[in-house]
Amino acid sequence: MSVARLAELLERRRPCVVLTGAGISTESGIPDFRSAGGIWERYDPAEVATIDAFRRDPARVWEFYALRLDALARPEPNDGHRALAELEERGWIRAVVTQNVDGLHQRAGSRSVVEVHGSLREAECIQCGVRVPMEDAVASLPLPPCPECGEILKPGVVMFGELLTATAIERAQALAAEAGLLLVVGSSLEVHPVAGLPGETLAAGGVLAIVNRGSTPWNSRADLVLDAAAGATLRGLTTALDMVGSDRPRRSDG
Repeated sequence: MSVARLAELLERRRPCVVLTGAGISTESGIPDFRSAGGIWERYDPAEVATIDAFRRDPARVWEFYALRLDALARPEPNDGHRALAELEERGWIRAVVTQNVDGLHQRAGSRSVVEVHGSLREAECIQCGVRVPMEDAVASLPLPPCPECGEILKPGVVMFGELLTATAIERAQALAAEAGLLLVVGSSLEVHPVAGLPGETLAAGGVLAIVNRGSTPWNSRADLVLDAAAGATLRGLTTALDMVGSDRPRRSDG
């Protein structure tokens, strides 16, 4: 019944914007900071995931990210990623705003994706702003140089201590404010400024639904809270929506 209730919200509250966090990607085998095992047990985030760490010892940061890239090469999109791509294709959701940097939404087929924390598909120069494909940077390890100014490239993710890219967070805030329904999937809603996006939706008269393992600071203000797995819930949602007659147009490639 909970998934059916979520389907009803999507039908009644349009447009729907989805906000995803690490909880959707852990189901593909990608550990987050809190997960036991993997490379996060061997590297202190304070030493490899902050902008100060990069400026202090870029070789060590790149050593860590090379391992992280290798670990990300194996996981595949799961049912949650694929369901969101299908829902976009069918016109049920407008966009996915994601805190993840793994690119699994795009690999699953989602096209309208806002990556507020950057992406590991690229490296960037913090001196001149040039961005290059990650494979080009990896080919020049241990200290990949910027092809324009010669400074050391940085992984294209937003590190702790950096501001989010203005265009990305502004787009995310605009989408949240326009959403009739903000569907949060796999995020504890604790990392700002992304954690404030539900407030944008509620202030504009939209509603909030949360699918997450564990509570969030926004649970009390949500119309629906499901403490459940992302993949199974979203796959169930697509099935439930199959039974709902909708005049939503399919995604246009034009």
